[in-house]
Amino acid sequence: MSATPTADQLTLDIASVRPVSFVSLVRVELRKMADTRAGLWLLISIGLITALVMVIQFWVGLANDLHLTFQDFMIGMNTPMGILLPVLGILGVTQEWGQRTALVTFTLVPSRVRVLAAKFVGLLVWAIAALIVGLALASLSNILFAAMSGDSAVWGVGIGDLARYLLLHVLGLATGFAFGVLFLNSAVAIVIYFVYSFVLPGIFAIGAQLMDWFAKVQPWIDFNDAQSVLIGESGVGKQWAHLVVSGLLWLALPLVVGVWRAVRAEVK
Repeated sequence: MSATPTADQLTLDIASVRPVSFVSLVRVELRKMADTRAGLWLLISIGLITALVMVIQFWVGLANDLHLTFQDFMIGMNTPMGILLPVLGILGVTQEWGQRTALVTFTLVPSRVRVLAAKFVGLLVWAIAALIVGLALASLSNILFAAMSGDSAVWGVGIGDLARYLLLHVLGLATGFAFGVLFLNSAVAIVIYFVYSFVLPGIFAIGAQLMDWFAKVQPWIDFNDAQSVLIGESGVGKQWAHLVVSGLLWLALPLVVGVWRAVRAEVK
């Protein structure tokens, strides 16, 4: 006859168990992006496509006897980065629901806000790494172009310019992240993000040409156009105000609603 367990034996002592640190969560999220086939190839594609754009720009410049500068190569680098980093932000947050690992993740770490914050920090690390690779490719292209064209290498890029480029790509990544956490579905979030990025600006431009009142409103609600201040000359205060206000509409609002939804969404 087995003995009946006492109350002490039925009690689970978790006093000595420490919660998972935020640094550990970030490390896990960094590894997750390279563990999946889609995430790994996306990271590889960012480097390969950026390198391809640099090669094309390099040979076009030589063939047409153009005088390219480091700023020109940075603008060329911005094209693939501006498209792929937001997709990275989307996949980084939707993979939990798409691959059905959310149940395990949120069982081990019940605080979903901490998990989402760790995902964003991990994605930010990958974005900075991608930007460093892009700057290295742009620098190499500028040096080789100067050597093969016979001109002196022109740099003309200061710390402020680099900071604005970094902010530009962080905003792109954050916008993709916001769309991902809002829809919690990779395909839907990517399609809607591309509509927002490539279709909506054209609609805004047409509306501004046809309606005078909308032309006054458009700078305050067109987040894509407002970000142009980050890749040109230093803007005036009104241009930065356009960036902040439109960012509240297209970045902050979807992010807040998305986090609210992700915290309350049923995990299956």
